[in-house]
Amino acid sequence: MPMQKKKFQSGEGARYVTRRAALNKLQLSLKDFRTLCIIKGIYPREPAHRRRAQRGKSGIHILYLKKDILFLLHEPMIWKLRDLQVHLNRLRRAKGMHQKDMIKRYANTIPRVAIDHVVKERYPTFIDALRDMDDALTLCSLFSTFPKLKSIPPNLIALCRRLTVEFMHVCIAARALRKVFISIKGIYFQVEIKGQAITWVIPHNYPHEPQKKQEVDFYTMATFADFYSTALGFVNYRLYHNLNLYYPPRLGSYNAERLEEEILEENETSDRVAALNLPLQKTAEDVEDPADAELDLDTFAVDGDESKAEEARKEYEKVRKLKKLFEGLKVFLNREVPREPLVFALRCFGAQVSWDETTFPEGATFPETDETITHQIVDRPELEKQYISRYYIQPQWVFDCINARELFPVEKYFIGTPLPPHLSPFTVEYRTQRYVPPEEKALTDPSVIVNKDQELLDEISDNDIEDIEDDKKESEDETMDADDEDLDDFDGEMTEEQLAEIKRKKMKVELGMPEVINKGKLRREHNQMRLLKEKMIQKKYRNLYKSMKSGKMKREKEIKLLKYKRRIHERTSVENKRAEIRARRAQAATLM
Repeated sequence: MPMQKKKFQSGEGARYVTRRAALNKLQLSLKDFRTLCIIKGIYPREPAHRRRAQRGKSGIHILYLKKDILFLLHEPMIWKLRDLQVHLNRLRRAKGMHQKDMIKRYANTIPRVAIDHVVKERYPTFIDALRDMDDALTLCSLFSTFPKLKSIPPNLIALCRRLTVEFMHVCIAARALRKVFISIKGIYFQVEIKGQAITWVIPHNYPHEPQKKQEVDFYTMATFADFYSTALGFVNYRLYHNLNLYYPPRLGSYNAERLEEEILEENETSDRVAALNLPLQKTAEDVEDPADAELDLDTFAVDGDESKAEEARKEYEKVRKLKKLFEGLKVFLNREVPREPLVFALRCFGAQVSWDETTFPEGATFPETDETITHQIVDRPELEKQYISRYYIQPQWVFDCINARELFPVEKYFIGTPLPPHLSPFTVEYRTQRYVPPEEKALTDPSVIVNKDQELLDEISDNDIEDIEDDKKESEDETMDADDEDLDDFDGEMTEEQLAEIKRKKMKVELGMPEVINKGKLRREHNQMRLLKEKMIQKKYRNLYKSMKSGKMKREKEIKLLKYKRRIHERTSVENKRAEIRARRAQAATLM
């Protein structure tokens, strides 16, 4: 007789373990276990049958895969975390006993937990690291705006600031920026590096208000920031060497006799580099600029359809022109505009940028009085002193030109004028499944003119067209029969007066009867046909069809809501214009 298996020794009961069991297995505290899981990329799982996975226990427990926990047993970082915990306990004991020498000794010898090997383990190739840069850049950009907080080490904030500035310098050198969008959360940027699209958010430069009650777990965020900052440092190092640039970055031209300590002094690595307005030094003088180097598109022999190759050729030409969008422009930024996003966006396409030295002391290359300035970006209703030789525009002009990949006319962006809508460039692929405002239709395809007759023809089905043609043939046959009867009434030859009388009978207008269409009946028939089609769906696909149907209904509901909001907006704008006209007329009448 074979040995009977014990319960929960196989299946889902053996695949999952609870968090408490994982802590006992690893002999770690909850804080260290969370840190280890974040860095190693291990997260809780949702089982298919929770009661079996929890071995018959009720309630909801946090479950992990057993193989993930066994994988953590061989991680050398566990010993570093244990040593760090022991060291912190000794430091705490020394503080309690007021041993100043021991406190100083323990504070200067805190063990560092290195995670470089984990980054290489999670990202075996450079392309894998680039694909995960979205979250890394977003979190590092957020940390770079934080003030000094007790729960976040200050060196981490400075490190995130330095890494984000270095990555932006890489994008400027390679001219990799493709899309920009300003939202409530911040400014979205999308760059293309080695064929990978990287999108991140830079928060608006608002002051942080001190919180009485800490509602955010900064310790968990700092753990993510530790890992992402390490990964971003590796990526920056690789990108700088691919573009033949020094890392850490060096600005301008340096003397060969200058010492390394002077090159890496604090003002060089922080203020002047953070200005984003000075070129970086290359490892070799004769190396061609990567932004100016134009590589020919590879051509392959295609036996079949060449439509994809033609589309790739067109996209290549558009990107090549986009990299030189702002070349030849000299832009000056006023005090009130956001300096860093505009400098980054303008320099990615070849423009020369400067600002007032009082706003940011480093990086200003020319003053406001320079007569060669072509554009000045202003974000105020009026300006006292203006130069005739330059355009005074609002900041939105820069971002709209980048998204449209062409220079827009500046008349719509003058100071004091109402701006056109700022449309998101990240919703192009979902255009068929969302509400498209009329302004976007006009911008994307201004040559298309909507023809109402054509829309009506498109709504008519093929069966309706065949019925219309049959009716035309019947009416033609009836007219031919009527003409034959009129000709039979006259025997022999007809005079010209008789022929004119026959033609006069034909030239008459008959009263037409309107066709009554029962819309309710047509709707009921359409619903019945839809129900019959739904009954023919196989059983294994019914749940999928229901989810698709609910998603479609949800999208339709959102579109209807947006259309309703649009009608309200147009109505209120018309009423405001009328009220403004009435106020002007009343003011003119009082003056008269």
